[in-house]
Amino acid sequence: MPRLVLVSGSGGAGRTTVAAATAALAAESGERVLLVAADDPYRSLDALLDQRLGAEPARTGLEPGLFAVRLDGQSAFRAAGVRLMRRAKPLFDLLGVEPLEADELVALPGARELALLDLLRSLPGQDDFDLVVVDAPPVAELLTALALPARLDTYLARLLPDERQAARALRPVLAGLAGVPMPSQWLFEARAWASAELADVRAALDAPGTTVRLVVPPPGGPRTRAQQRRMRAALALEQLPLESVLVSRVGAAAVEAFGDEGFGDWDEPVHLVPDLGREPERSDLAGLAEPAALATWPEGPVAAARKAAAWEVEDRLGTPDGVLVWHIPLPGAERGDLDLLRRGDDLLLGVAGHRRTVPLPSALRRCTVAGAALRDGELTVRFAPDPSLWPAPLR
Repeated sequence: MPRLVLVSGSGGAGRTTVAAATAALAAESGERVLLVAADDPYRSLDALLDQRLGAEPARTGLEPGLFAVRLDGQSAFRAAGVRLMRRAKPLFDLLGVEPLEADELVALPGARELALLDLLRSLPGQDDFDLVVVDAPPVAELLTALALPARLDTYLARLLPDERQAARALRPVLAGLAGVPMPSQWLFEARAWASAELADVRAALDAPGTTVRLVVPPPGGPRTRAQQRRMRAALALEQLPLESVLVSRVGAAAVEAFGDEGFGDWDEPVHLVPDLGREPERSDLAGLAEPAALATWPEGPVAAARKAAAWEVEDRLGTPDGVLVWHIPLPGAERGDLDLLRRGDDLLLGVAGHRRTVPLPSALRRCTVAGAALRDGELTVRFAPDPSLWPAPLR
């Protein structure tokens, strides 16, 4: 699977330019790179590259190994609809209706996000490129799209749990008694197919070489800083490793104004993209940021970002505390942004307007919540063994 870099950030901060510069400099080092326009309705990337992009990867002419493609929401929506209707054909037959033809499917709102998910779904097992750089939507829209597979899989698991398949031998009997057709095996097969497709999306996001590159404007007032802090916390909630931060369009006055204070409270490497004083052009890409920030990076920063995103359970059962502690890194989160609730074997966690349902590790499912605290960008949740579920010798 190729390495994946999602270039996101604030709206209008220059994500498209940074994505193009990232791809161009990586291709200059000899890698095969695919640059993806995933959120570019006004074709800014076409203007920057001076060529019209289509739904098939095309050479850009900048470097031999650099290709670019535009995600087509209509095509992705149509392909997904056709796959779904093929799986649901038994249901259509049961209802006595004909499924829609592909040409009848018209993209609905959210088709661009669907196209992005379809791209991620196709990445596992692909070896055409070494690196895929995505000009992604702003953080809020990106996270909404990327969270969709996990949420859909949760809904499917509740509506069609695996244990219900154990009763399939009784369906003919139940159908005879009830006088109506009972759900057949195809329904569970469709659910398994959907879960597998959703799992491919998550596999692309969880792959060791996947990182996020955040593009933000120079820090301004408190509202700008608060927005950047919440973006950082939201990325941590979805366990998307933030590899670096690029402050775009930085002029000499900004360097002088923020030289002592710095360009934001980031733990990750921060790089400055100079302000050209005009719209960037194709010939400017190589010099838009220092090569250390945009060229092929070693595994070190990627590994560090992955480690920062890991949620680890600490065993303190042998100490006077007698608890297990779940360490959840949420840099940028504040208490007022936090929403925490346990429901069964899941933890419902909300940060800065984003919510996520996280399955508890197996050991924590046999515990009760004993407390939680948020300090220095890390949420710690304490779990005490439940005497009714935790065998005494283990306690």
